Amino acid sequence: MTKKSVEESQKDAAARRAKGEFVRGVSGFRSVLGEDPDFPAEAGRYHLFVAFNCPWCHRVTLARNVLGLQDSITMDVAFPGRTTQDDPIEPNRWEFNPSRIASLTGTTLPECTAETATGQNFRLAKQVYEAEGSNEASVPILYDKKTKRIVANESADIVRMLNAQAGSLGSSMAANVLPDLYPAGDAYAGLRQEIDALNDQIYVGINNGAYKAGFSSNQTVYASAFALYFKTLSDLEARLASDDRPFLTGDTFTEADLRLFPTLYRHDPVYYVRMKLNGARILDYPHLWRWLCRVYALPGVAESNALVHCRQGYFGRSWNNVVPLGPLHPMSYPEAYGHPELAS
Repeated sequence: MTKKSVEESQKDAAARRAKGEFVRGVSGFRSVLGEDPDFPAEAGRYHLFVAFNCPWCHRVTLARNVLGLQDSITMDVAFPGRTTQDDPIEPNRWEFNPSRIASLTGTTLPECTAETATGQNFRLAKQVYEAEGSNEASVPILYDKKTKRIVANESADIVRMLNAQAGSLGSSMAANVLPDLYPAGDAYAGLRQEIDALNDQIYVGINNGAYKAGFSSNQTVYASAFALYFKTLSDLEARLASDDRPFLTGDTFTEADLRLFPTLYRHDPVYYVRMKLNGARILDYPHLWRWLCRVYALPGVAESNALVHCRQGYFGRSWNNVVPLGPLHPMSYPEAYGHPELAS
């Protein structure tokens, strides 16, 4: 796994939250698939619990799809809205309930599932944790169906493990075409350093930065996150423009691209309004827009998520629970992601 995933400092977290800053917590389950003897890399053994509106889950579903693991790693998808105040167990929790109605569509969401991995038909992700004596409640969760135990719940770690063990986990892709998102070996040491540096930049400025802007209730904290978010976008735009490279490190799609994609996928149709990141659209950055469309066109990427879930999940938790219908110009999303020419 080499470099540890970048995480937010927990120093004075309670005091920072009290002052209005959004502070992301730290995941508690950190076993390493294929290295921990309790969790060998085997096809058909593992399962993912995810929510499509969650960008951290989106990293994991992207990895599952681009690495050809859809058939060998099963998956349950939570409803994009949390449980309500009248929930018989607990409010504000991820729920596996395919019968819930989305206010945006007036119907159920076909991607949502019941819980199928534990044998207990749990309704809440929190109950999966409680079975192991944990009070955590987040998704994603990488779960071992054989031992009925949680392997890991840090998205960056899960992505790295799926990549390292894709062949042993039962990828449907031939070895000569299977992507390697974070190549091992001395020959790739420089590339790994480049990916690590990009991961840090993207996490602080973009991935977590969007939440710092959107969910902090302090104007100064918001303004700082807003400024860094758009500075980072400008830096990444310049990086792509410098030699018209197709991906962040050059000609190959890597973990850095995968980690950037979920936030930029959400920016125009969701974060521009919901996270108060209205400085510009990704459509206003021509190289980033074409990069976004290029990644979206990769096999398995479009199927790894659903913007209906993102819209429902973010705006369904806003003060009036009304979900915006746009943007519609120059065309609706995600259809726009099939049109790189929109940014010229």
